[in-house]
Amino acid sequence: MSRDMEIKNYSSSSSGFILLGLSSNPQMQKPLFAIFLIMYLVTVVGNVLIILAIHSDSRLHTPMYFFLSNLSFMDICFTTVIVPKMLVNLLSETKTISYVGCLVQMYFFMAFGNTDSYLLASMAIDRLVAICKPFHYDVVMNPWRCLLMLLGSCTISHLHSLLRVLLMSRLSFCASHVIKHFFCDTQPVLKLSCSDTSSSQIVVMTETLAVIVTPFLCILFSYLRIIVTVLRIPSVAGKWKAFSTCGSHLTVVVLFYGSVIYVYFRPLSMYSVVKDRVATVMYTAVTPMLNPFIYSLRNKDMKKGLRKLRERVHS
Repeated sequence: MSRDMEIKNYSSSSSGFILLGLSSNPQMQKPLFAIFLIMYLVTVVGNVLIILAIHSDSRLHTPMYFFLSNLSFMDICFTTVIVPKMLVNLLSETKTISYVGCLVQMYFFMAFGNTDSYLLASMAIDRLVAICKPFHYDVVMNPWRCLLMLLGSCTISHLHSLLRVLLMSRLSFCASHVIKHFFCDTQPVLKLSCSDTSSSQIVVMTETLAVIVTPFLCILFSYLRIIVTVLRIPSVAGKWKAFSTCGSHLTVVVLFYGSVIYVYFRPLSMYSVVKDRVATVMYTAVTPMLNPFIYSLRNKDMKKGLRKLRERVHS
């Protein structure tokens, strides 16, 4: 049976969708499987090591590393929502996902992705207080407040996801059921709907702006304050020391938000399958994989924590 006939048969069914994946070339399926399997394993192992290193070293029991360990956990969850299903589809001929499975994947993808962005904002606030208000740091960033920031991040993100999925569940799909993507993302699924999606798009764009832009503006404001404060430090060594504590976090923010803004802050008419798939790979697979390296290679405390963890394992 040809691929066109296969797609046609599945498209006529209302029971689910077909995920075309990153490439329709059969010869590319196994190489892509190998690449993304390695990336996924590196992501899981790297982030688990970060979590274990932080929890095993009492010197890392600070607000910054509390948020970092939770960011690593969210990164594991975030990639697990997408990559395992993508790996299965790369070796499968049908590449199907049920309608309910699609909505569930969409829900958790948005929930974990948005929690990531709020945790990055929390980490920016932590750096702001540490550099601009060092004498008040222990009072402002106390454990109870850090826990509230984490719970707030999770709650807002899950409510956002619930609203989005409820809107998507009201749409009708009466033509093609072929999603030109490797997971159930909002834009490619909206493209398939034969319902009037204009009101959904307005709600989605407005609510997305509120949920995603809020932590981004928080990060921007924090770093503007940090830059102003650091520029007042008289010595070059002092300036470098202050900025060096923010380097890893800034790198992750640029990688994460750069690709997110490119994919989601454009009208549906400007949606490009190939370009958006590449950008989406950046923040769903590449950034979570790189985070442990960024935070461990550029951070002396994390290096010490990882060495201590290794010594405990070998002892």
